[in-house]
Order: sequence, then C-alpha cells, then structure tokens
Amino acid sequence: MTFTPKLTRPRLLTVAAIVLLLAGGAWLLKSRAAPAAAVAPTTNAGLSVSAVQPQQAIWGRSLQLSGGLFAWQTATIASEEAGLRLTEVLVDVGSVVKRGQLLARLTDNTILADLRAQDAAVAQARAKLTQAKAEADRSRAVKDSGALSEQQVTSYVIAEQTAQASLDSAIATLEAQRIKLTHTRILAVDDGIISSRSATLGNVVASGTELFQLVRQRRVEWRAEITGKQLSALKPGQTAKITLPDGQQVSGRLRLIGPTLDSNTRNGLAYIDLPIGSAARPGMYVRGEIDTGQALALTVPSSAVVQRDGNSYVFEKDGATKVAQRQVQTGRRQGDLVEITSGITAQAQLVRSGGAFLKDGDPVQWTRASDSANTKANKAAP
Repeated sequence: MTFTPKLTRPRLLTVAAIVLLLAGGAWLLKSRAAPAAAVAPTTNAGLSVSAVQPQQAIWGRSLQLSGGLFAWQTATIASEEAGLRLTEVLVDVGSVVKRGQLLARLTDNTILADLRAQDAAVAQARAKLTQAKAEADRSRAVKDSGALSEQQVTSYVIAEQTAQASLDSAIATLEAQRIKLTHTRILAVDDGIISSRSATLGNVVASGTELFQLVRQRRVEWRAEITGKQLSALKPGQTAKITLPDGQQVSGRLRLIGPTLDSNTRNGLAYIDLPIGSAARPGMYVRGEIDTGQALALTVPSSAVVQRDGNSYVFEKDGATKVAQRQVQTGRRQGDLVEITSGITAQAQLVRSGGAFLKDGDPVQWTRASDSANTKANKAAP
C-alpha cells in the first residue's frame, strides 16, 4: 500500500508563489542579457580637433630691451669768485633757459671799487710813461752832441721801458678786475632746462660752489641694456620705441652703441636719442624695442600655443589618431599670430585650438579645417 501526502491549501499557495518567482527571475535575466550582447564594443576617439600648418612670412624684427632715461649731458653752473653774496636768483628748477641768459647776480660793490682804483692806477702809469718817453726822446736827440753821457742816455731809455711795463701791468690788472665784475653775473652756459638749484638768496658763496644744474639742450636719452649676443643686430640710425610708466609711447633713434661691456654684468648700453619736449624725464626706468629690420618668421595661430609651467607647447599630429606634445620657443607676435623660433618644422600638422585639454599621446579625432585664416593673416602682416 502506497502513501500519498495530502496537499493543503496553504502549501499550494506557497508552491505557486515560488514557481512565479522563478519564472519572473528567468525572464529578467534574459531581457537584460539580450541588449548587452547586441551592443558592440567601441573605442573612445577623444577630443575633436582641427589641424593647422605653420606658415612663413616676412615680419619686422625687433629687440625687447629695458633701461633708464638720462640727460644727454648735464652742465654745472658754479660761482667763479669767492666771498661774494647772492643778491638775486632769477630762475628755478624747470626753467627753460638760453645760452648767455642771466640766472643770478652776486654783489659787485667791492669789485666796482677795485675797478675804479685800477682805472686811476692805469692813468697814473700812462702819465709816467709819457714823461719817461719824453725824457728818453730828448736824450736820444742829443746823444751824438756829447751833451749827455752814454750812461745817462741808457738810463732814460730804461726808465721809458720800465714805465711802459708798469702801464702794461696796470692795464692787465684792470682787465682782471673787469673779468671779476663779469663773474658777478651768473649766466647759462648753454640752452637747456634747469634740473637742480642750490643757489639761495643771501648766501655768501665760495669759489667753485655749484649753483645750478642744467640739462643741455633739453635732450633726454634712453640707455638700453644689451647683451653681447644682441650687439651684432644693432646699428646706429635704427628706430626705437619706448613705453613710459603712464603707457604713453615715444619714438627715438639709436645714436651710438657703447664700446665696452660691464665686467660684472656682461651687459652694454645702447644710447637712443628721444625727441626734445617729449614726456620722457631723466630718472624713469622704461621698456621698449629697437627695430632691427625684417626677417622670415614661422608663424602659427596663438590658439595653437599652450602655456604650462612657464614653457610654451604645441600638439603635433602623431599618426592617424594621436598627438605628441612639443616644447617650442616663441618670438615676435602680430595680431593673432605668434612666431615659433624652434621646436617644430614648417611641415608639422598642429592642433589649432583646444590644446589646453590635451596631454602627450592623447587620442583625438581630426576634422577638416581650412588654413585660410592663418594664410590671410600672414599676407596682411607687413
């Protein structure tokens, strides 16, 4: 006799629930697996970029330099007489003066008195000469008659010569007094502008005391610091342009190049004349450039150059789908173009823009782009 277990209602419900759960799980697994199998694996192509090739153009060449502004030459105006008091000061710092213009006066009372006394001394010496000459003439007239001895005639002639010498000495002293009188008038030694004044009304000055400093002819020059390597590119007559601290630009011309270099810094100086009356003032420190002619330039758009850690880089096409990072040296700039002096060749294919998001060896997707913008910019460049 076989025993058959009897299924109760709760057990039937439990079995039915388990069957449903198993069927649902199988269906879910099948539905998820099917789409996954249908999707084929793909490779990430990276950033979409366009290529640009460097272009060659004739560009103006210049040297970027810095240096101070100085007076072309300064003149010291000083007192030539000692012990005289300043009675009048007629100019101040910034006064534009002409050669020979009166700048100050010194007291002249004592010199005028000495001058009058010397005038009298000259008159007295001239009278003595007249008397001595008359006596000498008489002695020469009677010399052959025997009325006077040879010794007496010689004495009269010597007295005449002595009187002449005394007159000459008195006249020389008178001329010296007149010169001293002119020294009481302090005059400008050249055209220019007063850059400093130490003359004070009422001061008693000593001989050689500086009273004024004068910037000769109001000429200011830029003394640009240059290296030994830059010397060969410079020639007198080249044009220059400086930028003043307020942003104003002033043009000038290279006058001469210093014949020696400083033994400590190994730098030399280029002397650039600036126009008279410009806003340039001695004592300023400025930056500028000197035009050294024209030369061939290898140029790329500035967007193709990436700055990282103080260096310049471009990304060059490396194979069909990758880029290689190249360090380059940049030079001149014109508009949106920058010169590449080293690091790439003219045949290189570069990433036009977006290099900031790339690194060496990254995969990219190249798109077609025209180089017309770069070409037009180069044609427009002078």
